[in-house]
Amino acid sequence: MKLYHGTNANIDAIDLNRGMLHKDFGKGFYLTSDQATAIRMAQKKTRLFGGKATLITYEMNEAALNSDLKVKIFPEKACVEWLLFVDANRDRKTVEPIHNYDIVIGPIADDGVVLQLTNFREGIYTPEEAALKLQDRFLDQQYYFGTEKALCFLRKINVKAL
Repeated sequence: MKLYHGTNANIDAIDLNRGMLHKDFGKGFYLTSDQATAIRMAQKKTRLFGGKATLITYEMNEAALNSDLKVKIFPEKACVEWLLFVDANRDRKTVEPIHNYDIVIGPIADDGVVLQLTNFREGIYTPEEAALKLQDRFLDQQYYFGTEKALCFLRKINVKAL
């Protein structure tokens, strides 16, 4: 399966220590199955940090999903479990990882999701109400790789400056 990583420079080797804390699924390496989404991410990262928008294509060995890795796959649509998982990972008060999955697959929490997360945190909506409000939104899928063991199932196949 082809996966894409949009960034502002070529990556020779994935370094999990460079991942940012408080992302949707925690500190790790993120990819998407949607090339257009990766290109948007590359352009955004370049606007924020400089560099050259770059699309890196990886081949994921799907045997990873049936191996001894700990894998969590969320439904493609927002659900309560996913909403609470993303909220816990994004909680700035949390300094330790909230899970020990090697790979997590699920929707990307875009700006509309962040609004509903805020409404949930402020007590405006229950988790069920917030997830329901997101059901009609198309949310691109993301693939989180959180361990070196998981990274063994990725192979870089192309780098393209945009």
